[in-house]
This record gives sequence, structure tokens and C-alpha cells, in this order.
Amino acid sequence: MGTQQILLIVLSVIIVGVAIAVGITMFRNQAYNSNQTALASEAQGYAVQVIEYYKKPESLAGAGQLAANVTNAKVATAIGFDDTDFNVTTDNGTFTVSAAADGSTVTITGIGKEVRNDANPKVTTTITLATGEIAAVTGTQAVAGS
Repeated sequence: MGTQQILLIVLSVIIVGVAIAVGITMFRNQAYNSNQTALASEAQGYAVQVIEYYKKPESLAGAGQLAANVTNAKVATAIGFDDTDFNVTTDNGTFTVSAAADGSTVTITGIGKEVRNDANPKVTTTITLATGEIAAVTGTQAVAGS
């Protein structure tokens, strides 16, 4: 074979290798972004359940709009989280609920399962109970042990 043919084969192999590397990177980025979106969606659903619990009368196992009934254990139980460590693990990640000491806000933090640049996606959703306002902030959290 001539030098020109060998050069073309080497060049083709390099181009295919780069294309595969770019494809893998794009796939991983999409998986990470999809996990973050799924976390946000699931946290939003939990936030709605928290507001529902807060507005439900005490006679129906709700908080009756009383701040004293908004504790970590009560909120966790109401939305289906573990009532001892206040979290739940789903296909998308692990969620933790925490109520403010004064019972005015509840925060739901979700940590995703996908990893990019040694970090997991993180979504922090804050629910202001008096107004029913839900605010979400996305970010990252370093992978444990990194």
C-alpha cells in the first residue's frame, strides 16, 4: 500500500475516535441534565404534598395551618418519607425534608444519581407555607469520597 493510503486510514481512525469521544460526552451530559430535571420535577411534587399537608385540617391528619404541626417527622410522614432520618430514595436520587424551627418553611433537598465532573445534580426546593410559594434552586454537590 502506498503512503497516501496509510495516511488516509490513520486519519480516518483518528476522526472516528474523536467522533465516538464527543458522542459519549454528549450522552453523559444529557443523562446528567435529565437527572437534574427529573429531580426538580419530583421535588415539585413533594412540595405540593407539603402544602397539601399544611392546609389539611388536623381532623384529617393534616397540620391545620398550625406552625406547631410542621416538624420534620410530621412532614416526612405526611409525604411518605422515612420519619426517623427524613429522607426517601427514588430512581432519580435521594430526597431529604427539613422544616424550619418556627414551622414557616420546609426545604426539600434532592441529590441525583448521575455524576459529571465529580459532582451530582442537586435541587433545593423551599416552600413558604403561609403563602404557598415554592422556589427551586438547582446546583451540584460533590460526590462523596471525592
